[in-house]
Amino acid sequence: MDNVGLKPMDAEQLRDYAHQMVDFIADYYNSIESFPVLSQVQPGYLHKLIPDSAPNHPESLQNVLDDVQAKIFPGVTHWQSPNYFAYYPSNSSVAGFLGEMLSAGLNIVGFSWITSPAATELEMIVLDWLGKMLKLPEHFLSTGQGGGVIQGTASEAVLVVLLAARDKALRKVGKNALEKLVVYASDQTHASLQKACQITGIHPENCRILKTDSSTNYSISPHLLTDAISHDLGVGLIPFFLCATVGTTSSTAVDPLLELGKISKSNEMWFHVDAAYAGSACICPEYRQYLNGVEETDSFNMNAHKWFLTNFDCSALWVKDRNALIQSLSTNPEYLKNKASEANMVMDYKDWQIPLGRRFRSLKLWMVLRLYGLENLQCYIRNHIQLAKHFEALVAQDPRFEVVTPRIFSLVCFRLLPHYNNEDDGNKLNHDLLDAVNTTGKIFISHTVLSGKYILRFAVGAPLTEERHVNAAWKVLQHEASTLLSGNPIE
Repeated sequence: MDNVGLKPMDAEQLRDYAHQMVDFIADYYNSIESFPVLSQVQPGYLHKLIPDSAPNHPESLQNVLDDVQAKIFPGVTHWQSPNYFAYYPSNSSVAGFLGEMLSAGLNIVGFSWITSPAATELEMIVLDWLGKMLKLPEHFLSTGQGGGVIQGTASEAVLVVLLAARDKALRKVGKNALEKLVVYASDQTHASLQKACQITGIHPENCRILKTDSSTNYSISPHLLTDAISHDLGVGLIPFFLCATVGTTSSTAVDPLLELGKISKSNEMWFHVDAAYAGSACICPEYRQYLNGVEETDSFNMNAHKWFLTNFDCSALWVKDRNALIQSLSTNPEYLKNKASEANMVMDYKDWQIPLGRRFRSLKLWMVLRLYGLENLQCYIRNHIQLAKHFEALVAQDPRFEVVTPRIFSLVCFRLLPHYNNEDDGNKLNHDLLDAVNTTGKIFISHTVLSGKYILRFAVGAPLTEERHVNAAWKVLQHEASTLLSGNPIE
């Protein structure tokens, strides 16, 4: 079969090759712990291993898979490894993989209802399901004035709502007032907001980045926000957008949504909440409290592809008023007109996003919800939080280390203490510890900076992680710390 090559689409060839690919992927997961978690290659390594032009004739699948094993895997950082503790998780699962496979198999481009009614309607249904699991307000459901949509990432989600908020404000104050519009966020807000401001034309000097510190566990201070808004109003500027976070990237800080919502409402500002990472935990009743005040928001986002067993990409966005999105993002060229859309009987998700084309992503979320169910998903989240709590206890027992911020979800922020105060308060020491640990290939962690201090982050959330992996990771950290402290004393 390989000698004649693949046909564009042949059911029996698909069956044969797909079985080989599934076996290959299953073998990968069986052996995933044998790989260095963080790729150890040097920049440009692959150019030396792969020809500089494509083949003229078909090659066998086995040859390609052999090259994946020998040439691609060394350059892969293994996000699904049980020893992956960097950034935030990006979950794969059997259910998510099956949904992705089915989506790829159907290969529809579901930009409007007519292009595949099931794609639009299933997306509405599963986002209503997920919204109800999170106990989101009724106006975020498709039965109200708002609804949910799957974006690629949280970066796309904040961009589309910022566009909607900008245009809503300009319709009210005049289209020439763009230079007066002001955006508010904390210094812990994801950098995607800054990029969204650049794209939407918000003047850089009108982006108010509110300073946070340990006194509020790095969450936004409502008093600082109120003062900033008052100042801007006093000089003739127009506050129009606030972005809050539930589970910041650096330390999982949670902004006080209820207080911020009241401030936003009194100033007629669009209030967006980014819960990309921690939103998943809020399906558990004991963590739902961190969404208190979400009823005051105009939009809410969480990434199902982070900590919800749904393969990348699948970022769920809900809006209070879908018309605000549609007014900013809708186009209606002749070649896309159809009876259902013209009669306003259906949802066309092309008008809720930046690109026209969109994949059938709701299939994998639907499969995750059905094949695991709410109770298993809650147990999955709780297990990771318990493992993080266990790691936090290990750190607290070693006087050479300190836990820097209170652990809320499954991230522990910690650092190695220098022998005594020095010029950089141990920043180089912790930078060196991070490098030493990641160079071993045994685990992968990442860092942040809080109040000028270089902080190590240990994020539990990979699907295969067990307590033994957390214990082994801690031993690696202790060993490398001992080497640094004894071999390179701080002077």
